[in-house]
Amino acid sequence: MAQTTWVMPTAYPDTNFHTRNLKQFADEVAKETDGKLKITVHSGGALIKMPEIKRAVQTGQVQIGEILIGSMANEAPLYQFDTIPFMVADHAHAQTVWAAVRPLVTQRLEKQNLHILYSVVWPAQGLYSKKELDPANGLKGVKFRSSSPTAADFAKRLGAVPTVVQAVEVPQAFLTGMVDAMMTSSSTGVDTQAWDYLSVFYDVPTMFPQNLVLVNKRAWEQLDEGTRKIVTAAAERAEARGWQMSAEENAASIRKLKDNGLAVRELDPALLERFKQVGAQMAEDWLGKLTAQESQALVPAVRRQ
Repeated sequence: MAQTTWVMPTAYPDTNFHTRNLKQFADEVAKETDGKLKITVHSGGALIKMPEIKRAVQTGQVQIGEILIGSMANEAPLYQFDTIPFMVADHAHAQTVWAAVRPLVTQRLEKQNLHILYSVVWPAQGLYSKKELDPANGLKGVKFRSSSPTAADFAKRLGAVPTVVQAVEVPQAFLTGMVDAMMTSSSTGVDTQAWDYLSVFYDVPTMFPQNLVLVNKRAWEQLDEGTRKIVTAAAERAEARGWQMSAEENAASIRKLKDNGLAVRELDPALLERFKQVGAQMAEDWLGKLTAQESQALVPAVRRQ
């Protein structure tokens, strides 16, 4: 029996729940196709760095890959839906927004030779800092690690200086003074052992970014119908499992941060209110950039509460 092998790069380490979920997905596909389709996961950005993964899948350099949806924000405003600070309240609200946006994202990516398999949300993004933030100044003048164009915009509006740093490079960036603060999940803090180079984690749910697993459309269409059905079913399970893992991961990761000596704090109320005001401005700006079709689908979901 001929075997098809797909090469899959991802930016995150083997310990990360996204990667664990990916590997379970790959194992299920291999088992249920009786070895006809094998997906080889290359973790930790070892094969291809995350900003280049979409292009690599699109051109067929690799058959499948995982990206951060927000990394596509420069292509179209639609891709900012999961990175507008304070626009989404919690995991349940994030699911409502994803259900509304998925057909629109699918429509765009299909035109780029890309097929969506599944998407999984990150735990709520909190705020890490080398030192406690001064309530009067907040992030003003702070060198801020950004993971997406939208996060960079948020940082700029608060007077911070954004710098793009990939997840695997975070510890070195802090240790060398390249950045002094970042907005990321509790699980990324654990992955990168944030207690070794930071002192404070502010447990405030700024946003709920999502990872997207994409496959090259030509590679997808070359599979027989039975194999595509197996992969689709495994992807549906991976999405459901991943969202549950994300919810559970947040509480467990915050405990690990505390256990390893990182101070877990609440943000100063006045500073939190300032952050939320900036987020609200960004949300209104974003909604105004959407097409009529996108706005019709997303405004009710975004303004659910």
